[in-house]
Amino acid sequence: MPIERITFPSGSGHQLAARLDRPEGAHLATALFAHCFTCSKDIPAARRIAARLTAEGFAVLRFDFTGLGHSEGEFANTDFTSNVADLEAAARWLTEQGMPPSLLIGHSLGGAAMLKAARRIESARAVATIGAPFDPAHVTRNFGRVLDTIEAEGAAEVDLGGRPFTIRRAFLDDVRAENLAPDIAKLHRALLILHAPRDSIVGIENATQIFTAAKHPKSFVTLDEADHLISSPDDAEYAAEIIATWADRYLGLPEPPAPEGAPEGVTRVSEADPQGFMQDVQSGPHHHTLADEPLSFGGTNRGMTPYGFLAAGLGACTSMTIRMYARRKGWPLTHVSVDVTHDKQHATDAETDSAAKVDHFHRVIHLEGDLTPDQRQRLLDVADKCPVHRTLEQSSEIATTLAD
Repeated sequence: MPIERITFPSGSGHQLAARLDRPEGAHLATALFAHCFTCSKDIPAARRIAARLTAEGFAVLRFDFTGLGHSEGEFANTDFTSNVADLEAAARWLTEQGMPPSLLIGHSLGGAAMLKAARRIESARAVATIGAPFDPAHVTRNFGRVLDTIEAEGAAEVDLGGRPFTIRRAFLDDVRAENLAPDIAKLHRALLILHAPRDSIVGIENATQIFTAAKHPKSFVTLDEADHLISSPDDAEYAAEIIATWADRYLGLPEPPAPEGAPEGVTRVSEADPQGFMQDVQSGPHHHTLADEPLSFGGTNRGMTPYGFLAAGLGACTSMTIRMYARRKGWPLTHVSVDVTHDKQHATDAETDSAAKVDHFHRVIHLEGDLTPDQRQRLLDVADKCPVHRTLEQSSEIATTLAD
C-alpha cells in the first residue's frame, strides 16, 4: 500500500501535514478522513481504517488539523470553524490533484466537522461519522472545572488524554454558537452513523439525534463493545468494512479488475494492513481470501493463520483424493470430512538432536455411507497418497528471488 507524505495549505495559510494512502490496484474512489478532537492523523483507528479502505480500492487522505501533529499553526488559535475550513482546504487539494473526494469520514468532533463541511464539498456523495457528537459544544464536557477558569480568564490549560492544551474563550463561544441540525437536514448526501452503545465520551444519544435530524438515505450501525477511540483492531476493521460496503451502494463503484501479476497458477500475498499482520491472498485471477494472526499475537483474527492454510491444504487434498477414489470405485461414500491439527513436537524418534522440533500433523477422517470395513480401510490408505501429504512428507526445496 503506497503512502505519500504531503503538505497542503490551510485556509489561513498554514501548511497542514497529511498522508495519502493509495491502493495498490485500481483507484476506484477517494475518501477524506477527519480525526477526533486533539488527536492526529496517525492514531491507530485512522491507520487501520485507511489501510482497509485502500484494500477496497479507495485512496484515503488523512491530515492533522491546524496546530496538531505535524501541521503548522497554534492549536490555541483554532476552533470548530477553523477545523471545517481545514476540511474544505483538504477537499480542494484533492480535487486539484484530480482526486475529488466522494466519501467523507469523520471521527468524534471530526465527524461533527464533516457534517458541517459536507454541503460545501461538491464532490461528496456519502458521509460516514464515527462516535460523532450532535452538538459540537459537547466537547467542552472534557474540560471539567477548568471551564470556569477559561470563562473568567479568557484562556486556560486543559489536560486532554494526558497532554496539555491551551483552550481560549473564543473556542467556547464558537462551538456553543454551532447548530448542526440544519446542516444535517439539508445534507443531501447518503449518511452512515457508526456509534458504540457504551461510548463513555460521546453518548449513544448523539447518534439518535443525528439520525433523527437527517433525511434519507441514512443508516445506523452499532459498534457494539468498541470504545470511543476505536482502539481495538477488530473494531476498526469492522468499521472500515462496514463503511466500504455501505459506500459502494451510493458511490456506484466499478468492479475492480483482476489483480495484475496473479495469473492462473500463481498465489500472490500482499499486505492489507502494514501496521498489523493481515494479508490479502489472491490465488490466480479469481480467488481471494485473507490471512491473519489471532488477537493474542497482535493480529485482527480476520483470516486463517499461515499454518491454518497449510493444514487446510492437507485437509482439502485428503478429502478430494478420497472422494475421487470412492467415485471411481462406485462405493457408497455419502460424505467425507477431515479434521487436521498441527503442532511442533520434540524429535525424540528422529536421527537429529532430541531438542529439535518437527512438524506433526494429525488427521481425523470422517467417512459416512454404507461402507464395508475393508472399504473404509482402503480409503484410509488412499489418504496417504494425496499430493499434499506426499509433499509434506518429503523434503521440499524453496527457491527465493527478489522481484525487479
